[in-house]
Amino acid sequence: MTAIAILILAAGSARRMRGRDKLLEQINSRPLLARICAAAISTGQEVHVTLPSPDHPRAGVIRDHCKDATPVYVPDAVEGMAASIRAGIGALSRDYDAVMIMPADMPELTAKDLMQVLAQIRTSPDQILRATGADGTFGHPVVFPRRYFTALSQLTGDQGARAILKAAQHQGEVICPIPLPASHALTDLDTPEAWAAWRQARKSPSTE
Repeated sequence: MTAIAILILAAGSARRMRGRDKLLEQINSRPLLARICAAAISTGQEVHVTLPSPDHPRAGVIRDHCKDATPVYVPDAVEGMAASIRAGIGALSRDYDAVMIMPADMPELTAKDLMQVLAQIRTSPDQILRATGADGTFGHPVVFPRRYFTALSQLTGDQGARAILKAAQHQGEVICPIPLPASHALTDLDTPEAWAAWRQARKSPSTE
């Protein structure tokens, strides 16, 4: 059986939220971070979550709502997404065959979506897999087989794994698209205005 880790990136500073924390925004009376972690945990895979520090409010969310997730603290999180990926890969405690990486600010991703991606891993274990929107636009999560772990552990800057994806394509690697419904793989909300517009589109008072 393929051993897969799920790595949720939740150590960012959310500067564009102007003082609010997007990962603590409520969706159906739960913080977004708790929602995405619960979806990941429900797949039955081991879940690791990068966090700024043990005393950060996000760490409290993990302790209170997602005890089955493993927190990974990122002291140099200010560097950007690469620091979270490095820390997450370095914290994996066993020989995983693949890692599914996704930002925590994806409010439309569901457990069913993640299971759909996991199913494809088992049929294409040697390929990079990347979720897409219904229109074919690449989004998240992205799955890297183990042969990319070294490159992931050496990333720098705030571009995440984009450089690895580009290099793989230049070398002729085929990135396998996994279509998810609507914009599940694409929607991330980085500003108060984006949150307000998304909630208005949902027309659901319970998200406030």
